[in-house]
Amino acid sequence: MIELADMVRELRKQLTAALTDGDGEILRFELGPVEVEASIAVTREAGGDAKVRLWVVDAGANGKYAQAETQRVTLTLTPRAVAADGGVPQTVLIAGDEVDGER
Repeated sequence: MIELADMVRELRKQLTAALTDGDGEILRFELGPVEVEASIAVTREAGGDAKVRLWVVDAGANGKYAQAETQRVTLTLTPRAVAADGGVPQTVLIAGDEVDGER
């Protein structure tokens, strides 16, 4: 299992890789809103520093989390690139090779 924050972090990493792969390419694509849908298990840790955690679960694994509250969430993310100098965020252009099974 991975935490929802880790999934978003990996998505950011993959989109950044696609962005840099397109450097110098004539044809680039503007990156619009990104929708991510996931099943998550919500758990609460006991103790003084109790935390609520959101775990991404495999669709077939929902039965394993009967004691955890499972929800389906959709995140709509609008990626923006911020210059190293902290300037105004810009629309992102990506390019890259197609991956098998990609839609």
